[in-house]
Amino acid sequence: MRYSPEHKAETHARIVRKASVRLRERGAHGVGVADLMKEAGLTHGGFYAHFDSREALVVEAFGYAIDRSMEHWRKLLDQLPPHKRLAAIVDGYLSAGHRDDVGHGCAVPALGAEIAREGAKTRKAFAAKLEELIDLFAEYIVDVPARTARKRASAMLATLTGTLVMARLMGSGELSDDILSSGREVALAVASGGGPAAKSPARAPANRPAKRTAAAKR
Repeated sequence: MRYSPEHKAETHARIVRKASVRLRERGAHGVGVADLMKEAGLTHGGFYAHFDSREALVVEAFGYAIDRSMEHWRKLLDQLPPHKRLAAIVDGYLSAGHRDDVGHGCAVPALGAEIAREGAKTRKAFAAKLEELIDLFAEYIVDVPARTARKRASAMLATLTGTLVMARLMGSGELSDDILSSGREVALAVASGGGPAAKSPARAPANRPAKRTAAAKR
């Protein structure tokens, strides 16, 4: 039976959408092609009618997840006054809800460590989407040169993702909540250019040899 191009496109999109959730939940190698196709209501045999390889699906599913995240952030932030946007990013990203909903959360902390071990093609696609996310956050860091905004956005995202990974490792208890709270403070300080993380550390004076006393000279 031949399907219309529209039907094939809808099916393809459904596979990607379902895969993006399962890959974030179980990892890039934690779920097989057969399971992904079953999740989308299809047979294993139909996989290669939509994708050249499993790697192609992983790349597309990751890109889909990042695109949805960026849509979410842009819709939220554009409704807020400028002075509230950074706090909204930090508070939303390092929330208990985001920590506990891996399958619908940011794909960077969910898949980043695994993608870093993949082939060059996958890493390149990951890096391109990661840059898009950094550039999006940099748009909301205002009153500084573009290069400074991008640098702060990179540091902020690194703090956010690292904090979320640690919080998830600790489960959902008090220590996990404390990690989220501490991460929010640091991420906001980095993004706003304040706090010790944004300042160059003062250089300690070089140790000078002590003057030799008369007794020491003997």
